[in-house]
This record gives sequence, C-alpha cells and structure tokens, in this order.
Amino acid sequence: MLDSYDFIKSVLDASTDSIMVLDTSGEIVFANHNWELCRRNNRFFSASDSDVTNYFKACDAAAENGDADARSVAEGIRKVSRVEQDTYYLEYPCHAELDQRWYMMRVTQFILANKQYLVVSDQDITQRKIAEEAAANQARIDDLTGIPNRRKFEETLSQQWKRSIRMKTPLSLAMIDIDHFKQVNDTYGHSIGDKYLTVLSSIFSRSTNRPDDICARYGGEEFAILLGATDRVGAVKVIDKLIKKVRNLNIPNENASTKPFITLSIGLKTVYPSQNDNYEDFLLAVDKLLYVAKTAGRDTLAVSLSSEPHDTTEFELVK
Repeated sequence: MLDSYDFIKSVLDASTDSIMVLDTSGEIVFANHNWELCRRNNRFFSASDSDVTNYFKACDAAAENGDADARSVAEGIRKVSRVEQDTYYLEYPCHAELDQRWYMMRVTQFILANKQYLVVSDQDITQRKIAEEAAANQARIDDLTGIPNRRKFEETLSQQWKRSIRMKTPLSLAMIDIDHFKQVNDTYGHSIGDKYLTVLSSIFSRSTNRPDDICARYGGEEFAILLGATDRVGAVKVIDKLIKKVRNLNIPNENASTKPFITLSIGLKTVYPSQNDNYEDFLLAVDKLLYVAKTAGRDTLAVSLSSEPHDTTEFELVK
C-alpha cells in the first residue's frame, strides 16, 4: 500500500503546502490538491492560463510583463535543475482579491529512473509576515507618544527626498524644540512631563494630515515635521499656526526663564533638492536654524530664505 500512487497522492493532497513536480523542461507532471486550489491566485498565471502546463513558460511570460519575482523564480528553479545549487528559496506575496497572502517557495530536485525532477513547494507564511510587519512597524513608533520615531522619520525623509528630486517639488522641514522642558520635569515631575509630550505630539501630528507629511518625535523634547510638496509660504503658514495654537493653550511652565507657559523654538527650511544634493545637509541646516531660534530668545521661528540644502546664512526670525 505504501508504494501505491493513490496512497502517496493522498498524503501529498493532505499537506497544507502547495506541492508540484516539474520535469527539466518545466512541464508540470504532478500537482497536489492544495496547489491546484492556489493556482487560481498565482499571479504568474493569468485568467486565461487555466490550460497552461509548463511552469517555466508561465514564469517567463510574467517576467516579460515586468514581474521581478517571476524572473527570480524561473532563474532559481533552473539553477537547481543545472545543479548549480542544491535548493532555492524565495518569499513572495501572492495576494488574492479579498485578502493578502505571502508564501515561501522551496525548490529541490531528485533523480528517478535516470530522469531528473524538480519539486516546488509553497508554504503559506502569511501569519508570520503579518507578525513581522507589525513588529517592524512597532519599532518605528515612539513608545510614549505613539507617533513615528526618529528611525521612521529618517526613512520617510529619504523617500520624500528622492520623490522631490524626481517630481521637482519643494520639501519643507521644521525642527521643533519645546522651550525649557527641563523645568517642566523639575517643577511638576516626569509623569506630568510625559503628559505634556503626549498632548503636544498630538497637536503637532494634526499639522501633518496629508500622505506626504510626517510628524515624528526626533528625541527627548525635539520633534520634526516634514511637509512634502510644500513651498516656504505654505510651510510658514502651517508652522505659524502651530506656534500660535500652543501659545493659546497656556500650558503652565511657571519656572521657565522666558515665559511661564509652554512655547516653541523652531527652525524651518524649504528646498528644491537635486541629484547633487543630500538630505543630511538639509537636516544639519534645519538643526542650525533651530539653534538660531533658541539663541534669539526662544519662542521664535527661524526661517531660511535660501533654497540650497546646506545654506543657513540668510534667515528671518518670526516672533
């Protein structure tokens, strides 16, 4: 019984993995029940490919249409076939219309009756990928405030920088420091200081309500606001409104050396980045403008008048 085709097929059909066997030309010589079910969601096969029996041809056709995973799969299987490597692995998305799924493909080979066969198995790893993505997202969120952290901010800045170069659009960045925040902790205690940070971060975040914007806790009492596709006039309007909103709240900071309530020092700069520029210079320039605002008496906005990423020689102080 153990040698019978029906028995082996029943065992493979019971597997939760999708399993198929190819010959060296890519012809599908066996596929278990789960693979047949998954085939309809396999993006390497179009809706009109129900009669296709050659996996290589399906992958090659998808690769010609720009599917990088299909190209990798075809190359990987052929390498195993040529015994250039023992196994081939690939994690890839295979999303259906109503849900998203990820799979791990594993390719091995065996010889039977002097003929080589290739075993392609696909394991559903959706739950693992969801958990990994959740962990990765959590690593980019500030624990206290619940807004993006510095790591997420710098990733977004890098992406937006490239997009601005490609689209020839402006990019505005504000670095915010909560004035005399040490006095908050010293006067009211760290638990109140944490509440201040949570409330203020929520206010800052509401200034970034477009997909190209981000507000992040940059570190301690420093925050960063990145405004995509926003020129200097638009950025000043957003940040000036933010400053006035915080002032009007009159959040107590009675022992601050300037004013007895929470105020902000902010450096702001707008650039039109080019291929010869880098966002590190941009960050450094905005940080210098923040220092200018603080040394000018705090409760101040220092706005660069230059669109060059590294230039901070010309600026305007807004009280």
